[in-house]
Amino acid sequence: TLNNPYTVDRHVNEKVMMQSREKTGIGEAAARLIEPNDCILIASGTTVLSLAKTIQPKGNLTVITAALNVALELVQHPQIEVIQLAGPIRKSSSSVTGLYAEKMLEDFSCSKLFLGVDGIDAEFGLTTTNMMEAQLNKAMIKAAQKTVVLADSSKFGKRGFGRICGLEDIEQVITDSNISEHMAETLQGMGIEVTIV
Repeated sequence: TLNNPYTVDRHVNEKVMMQSREKTGIGEAAARLIEPNDCILIASGTTVLSLAKTIQPKGNLTVITAALNVALELVQHPQIEVIQLAGPIRKSSSSVTGLYAEKMLEDFSCSKLFLGVDGIDAEFGLTTTNMMEAQLNKAMIKAAQKTVVLADSSKFGKRGFGRICGLEDIEQVITDSNISEHMAETLQGMGIEVTIV
């Protein structure tokens, strides 16, 4: 029988419990990349929510996000200006998708995108379980100078239904120490910076 690489669209409340220790470490490492007076994009998912929970801005920070839970986490900080993208809300991910959100992104330029994914496959690239979310993530990549993927090691070798981009479109991956040596070397061989926490 074939080994099924496809991921299941789980609810955000279920996903937050999975690999929680790894996600916390990944979020902390990602937060260290944020610079004073930065303007960043944060996509959706439980790993990027871990980033939002650890951000302590040095100077002012502007954050554009699709995720309602990320926006609610960050709006408490007086130094963070939060721009919430608009559109229909996907209940399973607590985030918006759709053409209106994609259109908004055409007017923004950010230094970094912090992107959570459901699957990373050496051949198929980055994926998510939802086609509309994949389209919005593509628009986010265009709006950012650098794409940083936050993914625990369980995401490698997996595929979601919606393709976001190929590995050649990202600059950095932050993951945990259970990533296989082969996968880490594959990413580094493509010029992708791999940060292991």
